[in-house]
Amino acid sequence: MAFSPQFLDELRARVDLAGLVGKRVRLQKRGREHTGLCPFHNEKTPSFTVNEDKGFYHCFGCGEHGSAIDFVMKLDNLSFPEAVERLAGDAGLEVPVDSPEQRQRAERAKTHYGILEAASDYFEKQLRMPAGKPALDYLKERGITEASIARFHIGFAPNLRDGLKTALARQNISDAEMVETGLLIQPDDGGRQPYDRFRGRVMFPISDRRGRVIAFGGRILGEGEPKYLNSPETPLFHKRRNLYGLAEAAEAARAESAIIVVEGYTDVIALNQAGLGNAVAPLGTALTEDQVRLLWRYAPEPYLCFDGDAAGARAAGRAAENMLPILTPGHGLRFASLPAGQDPDSLVRAGGADAMNGVLAEALPLSEMIWRLERRGRRLDSPEGRAGLEQRFRELTGRIEDELVRRHYFSSLKDRIWQEYRQERDQGGGRNKGQGGKGAAVPKRMAARSGAATPVDTSRLQEEILMTTVITHPALFDAVDETLGTMRFQSPALDGLRQEVLKALSQSVELDFQGLVDHLNTVTGFRDTLGGLLSRRVYDHARFARPDQPLTDAERGWEQLYRLYKRTQLLEDISAAKERLKAAPTREAFEKLTALLASASTVDEDAGSDDVLVRSGGDGAA
Repeated sequence: MAFSPQFLDELRARVDLAGLVGKRVRLQKRGREHTGLCPFHNEKTPSFTVNEDKGFYHCFGCGEHGSAIDFVMKLDNLSFPEAVERLAGDAGLEVPVDSPEQRQRAERAKTHYGILEAASDYFEKQLRMPAGKPALDYLKERGITEASIARFHIGFAPNLRDGLKTALARQNISDAEMVETGLLIQPDDGGRQPYDRFRGRVMFPISDRRGRVIAFGGRILGEGEPKYLNSPETPLFHKRRNLYGLAEAAEAARAESAIIVVEGYTDVIALNQAGLGNAVAPLGTALTEDQVRLLWRYAPEPYLCFDGDAAGARAAGRAAENMLPILTPGHGLRFASLPAGQDPDSLVRAGGADAMNGVLAEALPLSEMIWRLERRGRRLDSPEGRAGLEQRFRELTGRIEDELVRRHYFSSLKDRIWQEYRQERDQGGGRNKGQGGKGAAVPKRMAARSGAATPVDTSRLQEEILMTTVITHPALFDAVDETLGTMRFQSPALDGLRQEVLKALSQSVELDFQGLVDHLNTVTGFRDTLGGLLSRRVYDHARFARPDQPLTDAERGWEQLYRLYKRTQLLEDISAAKERLKAAPTREAFEKLTALLASASTVDEDAGSDDVLVRSGGDGAA
């Protein structure tokens, strides 16, 4: 069976390669790639990499290399058509039948790209004609430079019913082809001739990820509705699965591992001119799940920019809730709120790239957006109020399909209810303390030396001790920098501190404990997190983390605890895999669980004798 290049391109674009491989191999994010143990040969040191941006995997040990299709073919012993059919089914794509009609459609697609490219050339030329002067003046008034006009191929559609139609007809392009590509409108009655869809508009070509024109957006000059008009859905253009400016933003987004989502075409262009070349925009609709999955190919936490007014807050709230179901480990969103009355275009024109970078620096993670939206207007000073908010969080996080992410989200939000309640109570002068002057109850998920029978949030405590040990013993950095760089902590605040420590110690090898602490205290947002780490609460669980302990003890303790940490993460993954298998007993789910259990036996051998952390509270000093 033969498949068209267009269909295979679409299939590869739809398949999440890291997600596909991650069902069979335990992967860790490392820079722009994922690494793990090769599934094609036995190895103890990871040499297998997945490069999602470029769409391939490669093993430096055995030389295996290929795409998502190759991966399924080799591991499951499938033929090329069988692998394509399986992946297409998982991606929700209908496999085209190999027929003369299918081959004709493939050829027609090639023709359509040529037609749209010819239309783009026509619009660009019209911008330089006398009729295009008002459009050129408009662009200059908006601050759009000649370089940007050329880079984004901006053009103009004259206010004529048959301007484009006549021009393309001279190139032997039929009316039917122009209707099918969305360039002409065919009247419903069928009796009248088709006419130009875009008239009297500044034209913005919309391209696919490979830079091929697939549609247009037109902005009307002067008064009229609609203000912006996009091409209709066509065989090449699906607005829910494409983003304006992605071809131009791809290189910068990959280089910076960051991508910015703004509202309109001119916002994308304005940021590009200001040096922020990693901006894109949706196409006349709210951001869709397909678009977010596409963004995740370039950055783990894309920035979504919203106006700072009430409408912007509502839009941010809708986006936050709508994206919960598709969250996966390591992939989220950040919400940037613009100053009231400004959009990215006006912001960078007034304050340059620094103004926009300042907004992005204050962006909130998705979990914080959910907290703020649901916390607003609720009182926590009564059991009913706290229970109501907890129930709401249970409902929201229940939408998250990934078991591990769902569990971490709910745990984090639930814990925060108690944290804020205690903070409000303490600020209120000791009101609502426990009877008999005994003070507050022991927090449910906080380890305590008092012997209270409360469970420890083991993963979080392990992360805190690992981070604390590096801060109190900066000389340890050379031995653990690579490992620490591949980790990702469950707490956004702690993970941000981890990244800042990596940055500081990489840039200055002379920093000692006090120098590092002084530096971290100058960085906005880290003071409270740092204070929680450099405390008896952490030191009592791991004596080796204390700043007065020898470096050799700190290094031994760190290495042993890291092995326990990996084991804890693996056990959580196994628990989640068991739940998935129970809910959906598929072969894929069974194989994933089997692979995790095999990994667990290896990890248990390494971690079996480690005793640096008491798992249920008490004195865990090594």
